[in-house]
Amino acid sequence: MFIQTESTPNPATLKFLPGQTVMESGTADFPAAVDVNVSPLAARVFGIDGVKGVFLGNDFVTVTKTDDVEWDHVKPAILGAIMEHFQSGAPVMADGAQSTSGHAENDGPDSGIIDQIKVLLDTRVRPAVAQDGGDITFHGFEKGVVYLHMQGACAGCPSSTLTLKMGIENLLRHYIPEVTEVRPIGV
Repeated sequence: MFIQTESTPNPATLKFLPGQTVMESGTADFPAAVDVNVSPLAARVFGIDGVKGVFLGNDFVTVTKTDDVEWDHVKPAILGAIMEHFQSGAPVMADGAQSTSGHAENDGPDSGIIDQIKVLLDTRVRPAVAQDGGDITFHGFEKGVVYLHMQGACAGCPSSTLTLKMGIENLLRHYIPEVTEVRPIGV
């Protein structure tokens, strides 16, 4: 098994590509070593000192390190943990564990606008963000403001504010006049 790595716009995060499907559908975000028992793969990666977060995408694993370790020291152990996991035949997610489809459900008077927002996010934003090892999902819409949840390499990325304001906000405002602003939400 050969695992490729790619840098991301977030210097604290690397994208690991094992050359096979990681998540059949949806994603799984572990911004801390909480509830990792639902993912044997995430639990194995969190077993390495210096790992701060794990994000599982369709064909990649994004790992965020703590500031006090260097990639040269932690990357070989992460590569080993991912390789061992896939060679073991263990599932990525435990039986009964749910991946997330991403977007929050939202009904009400703005449901038409919200559907448009979700379509634009799914077709124009999420594929590009996945290339960088992360995901951005819809969280809410209130009084013209779209609230988005940033995951994986996007969470804590120095360029995330620029991505939100110059990229996503401009895109949504162009296609949906009711959108006036885009804001990130905390974890």
